[in-house]
Amino acid sequence: MISIARLAMAAGLATAAVLTATVGPALAETPTAPTGTVLAAEPGEAISNSYIVVLKPDSAAAEQVTSASQQMARKYGGEIEDNYLTAVRGFHIRMTATQAARLAADPAVQYVEQDAKISLADTQSDPAWGLDRIDQRALPLSDSYTYRSASNVTAYVLDTGIRLGHTEFGGRARNGWDFIDGDSVAQDCNGHGTHVAGTIGGTTTGVAKDVQLVGVRVLDCNGSGSYSAIIAGVDWVTTHAAKPAVANMSLGGSRSTALNAAVANSIAAGITYAVAAGNSDADACQYSPSSAPAAITVGATGSDDARAWFSNYGTCVDLFAPGVDITSAWHNSDTATADLSGTSMASPHVAGAAALALAAHPSWSPAQVRDDLVGTTTTNVVTSPGTGSPNRLLYTGADSVAPTTPTRAPAPKAPQCGPFTNASGVAIRGGQTVKRGRAVSTCSGRASTTSSVTVRVRSPYRARFVAVLVTSGGRTRVLKTATTTARDGNVVMTYRLNLSSYRRNGTWTLRITNPRGARTGYLDSWTLAL
Repeated sequence: MISIARLAMAAGLATAAVLTATVGPALAETPTAPTGTVLAAEPGEAISNSYIVVLKPDSAAAEQVTSASQQMARKYGGEIEDNYLTAVRGFHIRMTATQAARLAADPAVQYVEQDAKISLADTQSDPAWGLDRIDQRALPLSDSYTYRSASNVTAYVLDTGIRLGHTEFGGRARNGWDFIDGDSVAQDCNGHGTHVAGTIGGTTTGVAKDVQLVGVRVLDCNGSGSYSAIIAGVDWVTTHAAKPAVANMSLGGSRSTALNAAVANSIAAGITYAVAAGNSDADACQYSPSSAPAAITVGATGSDDARAWFSNYGTCVDLFAPGVDITSAWHNSDTATADLSGTSMASPHVAGAAALALAAHPSWSPAQVRDDLVGTTTTNVVTSPGTGSPNRLLYTGADSVAPTTPTRAPAPKAPQCGPFTNASGVAIRGGQTVKRGRAVSTCSGRASTTSSVTVRVRSPYRARFVAVLVTSGGRTRVLKTATTTARDGNVVMTYRLNLSSYRRNGTWTLRITNPRGARTGYLDSWTLAL
């Protein structure tokens, strides 16, 4: 079931990314070179000559991953497609099976996993009913849905993108990153991501009606993708999340060690994940990310509270939610809707419920959110839940039950200070790192949770440069990693960050690296709002 995306029912081919990086000679051609074990993909799902490499924790710091991957590409052969700095430390590389086996034996490598295809699955049907069901304990439906505000929570939708202008979103949806096209416009040309976003936070179709929505495009127009792109998406969310945050993954495929590790590390970083159980009428523990232990794995029910015939089941499922004939936003126009079925439709109900929990308790950990949602479920109403499944149906009408530690009320948000700009431009040659600082002395207190950094770069290959912010306290925040999927030149990118751990006054520095062999680019300016 590399039915990664809409876990609604359709299969597609993963698209290969663009190349770049290096060709390796010597060791790649040495027949006696040592070899290691490559974690295999399921038959029929493997992407030929495409591998995910995870480095050992002590082998490279986040800022060293890009140079380490280039060195390994030169040593073993291959073309680097992407680097992962946060959720896992590693990279996506294109190389032969022989080269991958030799790379797996490198002492700095924890494991190499073959990349695999992933896709969505939908069926259309009749009008929706899911919101009506989740705020009451028993049938029949009451023709009403009671909800709370979640305007202080951000929901990240790892999917096919979002139609940002749809009336359901009321200007609350924005672009994150597009890992299919390699740019900052995560526009939906499939519909699945828009539908999922509508269920999470649509004005009329959503569980959390005023949540902030961010589209992270990891699946193409056919609803297909690869584990390497999805891991890149999880990595991006882990680095850029504005907390409190929830992420939804209405996608799935065969079990992947690397993807499960990325999700686990992202959850450990404080982001709550709702994931679809899958649509194969099989054990959810056989698939990823539904088998990721710390994620909230969601099965689907129909309007009669019976497990949907397609829904996966088992001990990896945490709870069920409505997933049959769900009406939500669609991508054809700014007012379009569609009725879809799948665990893809169930998972965003839970993501929306998680947003409501986080809105009431912003300091809760992902484990507390999960415990709250599982602990308040309606029990023993799901018929035929499947072997090993908990008989629990999502319920949003209860008071929270998760254990909490007494805390002070959060301080009101401080207004942003700035903007501050360093307009002293500089050329960035291949293999060179340039630094441009900006001293701040007129702001009091700590930076905002919604701080921003705007970078203006001219480059023949904008995707290849790496951007890092060095805070006033000397800590680094990675703004942009090197990819090889964007070829157009100039870029103006704004990165929104929670910098509230750092004092505003002090020197802030932007560090831009242009990889060795890349053509010369130019940093025009950068702007900081604290």
